[in-house]
Amino acid sequence: MKKEDRRFLADLIRDVQSIDFVRPEDIPNIDLYMDQVTSFMEDQLEACKRYDTDKILTKTMINNYSKNNLLPPSEKKKYSREHMLTLIFIYYFKNILSISDISSILNPITDKYFGNKDGFNMLDVYEEVFSLSTGESEKLLKDLAKKYYHASHTFSEFPDEDKEFLHAFSFICSLSLDVYLKKMIIENIIDDLNERKKNNKDDDEKNADN
Repeated sequence: MKKEDRRFLADLIRDVQSIDFVRPEDIPNIDLYMDQVTSFMEDQLEACKRYDTDKILTKTMINNYSKNNLLPPSEKKKYSREHMLTLIFIYYFKNILSISDISSILNPITDKYFGNKDGFNMLDVYEEVFSLSTGESEKLLKDLAKKYYHASHTFSEFPDEDKEFLHAFSFICSLSLDVYLKKMIIENIIDDLNERKKNNKDDDEKNADN
C-alpha cells in the first residue's frame, strides 16, 4: 500500500473513532430550557459536524419536530431527559429518512414509552439500542479498509494522472451503493410495518362492526 494510501486510511480511522454515540449517562436527568437543549446537543454531537458553522439542532428544528408530532410537547417550556433521547433518535434518522418515515417508526415508541411510569420508558429503549453500538466502529473500519483496497485497484488501465481522482470516485461509489441499499432495506421494513398497522386497523374496524 502506498504511503499516501496509508495516511488516508489513518485519517479516516481517526475521524470515525472520534464519532461516538451520546451515552445514556451523559444525558442530564433534569428538565432543560430550549437553549440548554441546543447547547447540549451541540456539545455532544460536535464530532458529527462537517463544517464548524453547521448546526446540530436549532430552536426552529425543535419547533418543527413538535409541529410534525415527532417530539412530544414540552412541559412549561422545559424538556425532559426523554425529550433529549427522542431528539437524538430524530437527529440520526433525519439524515437518511423522510419526516413521514421517522414518524412511522418513532411515534409508536414515544406513544408507548415516553413518560411511562409503570414499566419500560424511553431511557430503557435508548440503552437497549445503545448496546448495539459495541464493536460497530471496529466492524466499520474493517469494511472501509476493504472497500478502499478494492477501489484503489480499479481503473488500472487509465492514465496515472487520472488515477487518484478515479480511485476516490470508485471508493465513493462503493460507499454510496452500500448506503443506498441499506436505505432501501430500511424503507421496505417501514412500508411493511405500515401495511401491518393498516391491516390490523382494518381488522379491528371489521370486528367492531360485527
